[in-house]
Amino acid sequence: MRKEIMAQKFDFSNVEGISQKQLLEHYKLYQGYVNKINEIWSILNQKIDFENPNSTYSSIRSLKLGETYALDGVKLHQLYFENLGGNEGNCSGKILKLIQRDYFSCEYFYERLRDIGLSMRGWAVLAIDPIDDRLHIYGLDAHDVGPVWNAYPLLVLDVYEHAYFLDFATNRKAYINTFIRNINWRIVNRRLNEYFAFKNNLNE
Repeated sequence: MRKEIMAQKFDFSNVEGISQKQLLEHYKLYQGYVNKINEIWSILNQKIDFENPNSTYSSIRSLKLGETYALDGVKLHQLYFENLGGNEGNCSGKILKLIQRDYFSCEYFYERLRDIGLSMRGWAVLAIDPIDDRLHIYGLDAHDVGPVWNAYPLLVLDVYEHAYFLDFATNRKAYINTFIRNINWRIVNRRLNEYFAFKNNLNE
């Protein structure tokens, strides 16, 4: 029997400018995705003969669409919550050199992140892509609309209204500016190190 996944715990005590109420309500939404992926997997893990599989509508099609939506919702929220609360000021560490190489400066990187965050309906994801070993900010209109396979996520920004509406109403730009001030660069650099360690292991 498949073991259920559990919602991770996050420390929001260092987050400034985003209220605990906003964060806790957002966290409840994440818990909902965890519950849904467990529910979906509990069905798919059974020996079931799905009748009339069809690409327009069928029960297994609905389950598989729900699976990617819920699972991406779980993973993206975990990455987002984890990279909040740094209060470390400007970008720093190993990621700084890559940002300067691929986005000229931290200031321009923030500008580009802000522009993409204002343009997308769901997420902006800074990732390093092994296809060229460069940084890219990918935009997603939904959890499962826009992910780039094999790219390694380093920094995740949630721009769904549920991420900020209690505190910022429709002022998404103010929310994104607050998010930028709360980036945990230690987490971003840890993810970058994980990417290079994984890549080195593949090349051995």
